[in-house]
Amino acid sequence: MEYGIGAAIGVLIGVAIGWLLASSKASPAPEPPKPVEPPKPPKPSGAALRMLAILQAEARLVDFLLEDLQAASDQQIGQAVREVHKKAQAALKQHAVIETVLTGTEGDTTTVARGFDPSAIRVVGNVTGEPPFTGQIQHPGWRVKELKVSPLPERADEFVLQPAEVQIP
Repeated sequence: MEYGIGAAIGVLIGVAIGWLLASSKASPAPEPPKPVEPPKPPKPSGAALRMLAILQAEARLVDFLLEDLQAASDQQIGQAVREVHKKAQAALKQHAVIETVLTGTEGDTTTVARGFDPSAIRVVGNVTGEPPFTGQIQHPGWRVKELKVSPLPERADEFVLQPAEVQIP
């Protein structure tokens, strides 16, 4: 059997392609980097949202805060504030035990000790050096000692503060 030059070149090309394929299997080409997704922001605490939902349900606080008051008179706003305040205060007292961070009232002198919790006490003004610091209470702060909110029913969307209402005639 006679093989021509074309056949020989074909065999050489086949061997070269086979060799290239075999060598590429040994060390695969690097994959392109996957796009990096930014981390998702943490979800708010369910308890905090439940408390906001309670203030909406019992005092319509979210409705009041999101309402445009530009056209309302001061008298109308005052009446609305009294009602929202009364109902929100009752709901807050029913569902949370709240205490002051510092004993004393605004204007009293207090000392902030070394090792204080900066999430509980903010030192402002002419702050130099290391604690202890002595100054006047500008606000005694608030801390939730106990939160009495029921857990959401299973599969409920914790981000719904008040469900939409549709009245069927």
